[in-house]
This record gives sequence, C-alpha cells and structure tokens, in this order.
Amino acid sequence: MNSLQRLDTTALAQLNRALIGFDRIFNNYESRFANQTSNYPPYNVLKHDDSHYEIELAVAGFDKDDITVEVNQNELIIRGNKINEEDASKYVHRGLAARSFERIFTLMEHHVVQDAEVVNGMLKIKINVIVPEELKPRLITIK
Repeated sequence: MNSLQRLDTTALAQLNRALIGFDRIFNNYESRFANQTSNYPPYNVLKHDDSHYEIELAVAGFDKDDITVEVNQNELIIRGNKINEEDASKYVHRGLAARSFERIFTLMEHHVVQDAEVVNGMLKIKINVIVPEELKPRLITIK
C-alpha cells in the first residue's frame, strides 16, 4: 500500500487547503478511490509501449449489446447492463455474475480511446497517447 492510499479524507482536505491549485487532483483522488466499493468486474491495464495502452474487463456472460463504452471529457465510463431474459431453465449453481456494473477510468491528457471489442468474454479497450505536434519537444536552430 503506497502513501497516497493511506491518506484519509481529512488529511486530503488539509493538503487541499495548503496546496493552492492542486484541488482538482485531490478531488479526483477522493472521487476515484475513497468511494470505491466494488471490484466487479475485474480488469487489467496493459502498457504495450509509451503510446499504447489497453484495458481488459472480464465480461463473461455479457453480449456486446449489453455494454456501453463512453468517453466524457477526461473519463472513460464502461457500463454493463445485463438484459434479464426469462429462461425456462433454472440454475442449479450460478458462478458467473450477471449483475449490472459501472467502471470509471480517468484519462490523462492526450489519451484517446481508439477501439473497443469483446473477445472471448473480455472487453478490450485500446487507448493511444496522441500528443499534438506543437507540444512535442523540438530543437531550435541557433543562428
């Protein structure tokens, strides 16, 4: 557990007052981590290189029509809403969860969601870092 995970909300409030201009960072921390109550569905975050990332969510039992992937400002919002079909069969054992879920990931600046697909029960979302040319480092010739 790192030091940020050990901070409670009172400590964050004190730091927030002391560091002018950093309030957005602390508000984001509080909303993302302090109120997280569920770890469903499980997920992986892969880093292929400095410009390509991938998020994998285990969505066994969900069709692609049951899942929405939305980008709203700097948030990637993934929702799963299992449409309950009336089935004449009754489960003797149900080990696969089929409950609705919402996962929110904060996207950093210049991170762009490129693609999303469901493969073998895994939702795979590709994220690329696209830095505009004017923000990339450049050499200035000396005259």
